[in-house]
This record gives sequence, C-alpha cells and structure tokens, in this order.
Amino acid sequence: MVDALFGVRRLAAVYDVLEAGRGDLEHYAAMVAEFGARQVLDVGCGTGELACLLARQDVEVVGVDPAEASLEVARGKEFADRVRWIHGDATTLPPLQVDLAVMTGNVAQVFLTDEEWSATVAGVHKALKPGGRFVFETRDPAQRAWEEWQEWTRENTHQVMPLEGGDTVENWGEVTSVELPFVSFRGTYVFASDGAVLTSDSTLRFRERDEVEQSLVGFVVDEVRDAPDRPGKEFVFVATRQ
Repeated sequence: MVDALFGVRRLAAVYDVLEAGRGDLEHYAAMVAEFGARQVLDVGCGTGELACLLARQDVEVVGVDPAEASLEVARGKEFADRVRWIHGDATTLPPLQVDLAVMTGNVAQVFLTDEEWSATVAGVHKALKPGGRFVFETRDPAQRAWEEWQEWTRENTHQVMPLEGGDTVENWGEVTSVELPFVSFRGTYVFASDGAVLTSDSTLRFRERDEVEQSLVGFVVDEVRDAPDRPGKEFVFVATRQ
C-alpha cells in the first residue's frame, strides 16, 4: 500500500520542499561513479531527485515507483526526459540488464513481510547484470531510532514551509505505534490556502544486519558502510549479484 505522502498528488507535490537538503543523494551518486556504473535502476525512486541527478551526469537511469503521483512530479523535473520512468515495483519490471540497483532512504524498510522483501530482492537480482551491484540502506535497530522518534510531536517537529504561488503547508510528525520490529508514524499536513488537512501513515520494519545479509539470496555482500548523512545509525549494504 502506498503512503499518502507519496500517492496523493497534493502531498507528493510538496515532498521535495519538506525533505529539502538530502545529502544522501550526492553520496549515492558518488557510489555510482565509484563503481563505474553506466546503467542504474532506482527502486522506489519517488519524486525522482536521485534519478534526475544521475541523468544530469549522463548515466542511463530507470526509475520505478508504485506511486503514480510521485512519478508525475518526477516527470516534470529537469533531465527527467532522460530517465525511463516505470509505474510499478521491483517485482513487475520489464527485462533489464543494469550495472547497479540503488534503494535510498527508508525504501528497504517498507517491505514489512519476508515474502515482500524476498520478492523485491529477486526482482533486483533479475534486473542486474552478472557482477552488478545492489546498494541500499537500512537503519540499525541497535540505535533504536524510534526512541528519537518518540520526540515526534507537534511541538518538536512543527514547521511551516512556503510553497510556490504564495501558499504554505504546515507539517508535523509523531510516532503512533512501536511493536518491534515494526514502527509506525503519522505525518499531518495543513494547507493555508484552503485549510485542507491531510495525513499520511507509514510503517517501517527494522531488520538486524545478519537478517538482511541472509536475505540477499543470489548476492554476496562485499561490504557494509556507514551512512555519511546519519553516521552510526544506518547500514549501507553493497552486494554483488552472482
């Protein structure tokens, strides 16, 4: 199920404003260059920030996402015409042979069941060339990020962001449930122009490092890096397709 933040057109349109300053994307672009990848699959590409960044650097990119509203936003960006956009997920891809598949942000944690995650890993495996790499991140459960998220209250996360055309959106987030390995949270969005109040509910699964490594059937884990934008809090997996 697609969260409203990504699947509702009005929310997808303000996502980039609310999530500005994503330093992790430059990090992933650097990894693409490091591995000399010329064909890249961006799984869960969202509003296309990374895909368009790579396209700007003359990388051949395929961006796939289950949220059509997010893809609509992506298609309107500079260099979007150089990206092949696919509405779907890793299990519904057409035949591909890419050098590298990437999964940024919390995408790897939205697959709540073992079956969903295994099917996604298999889909990525099929899309990669032999020897191609799968690069993705997931939060380290030992860091207990949800305890930080317990501070997600209106008082602690409230912001009002300006939008094009003079409108503003008021936003805050809060944890709604911690039933490990699942953590759920809700974002609330209030638009000043008409007073519309929209909410988006999300759930993430926190997998242990060993659990993730064992789940990567058909891959060899080359290394697990630290995430430069959230040092000590995430695992960045680099795995090679066998």
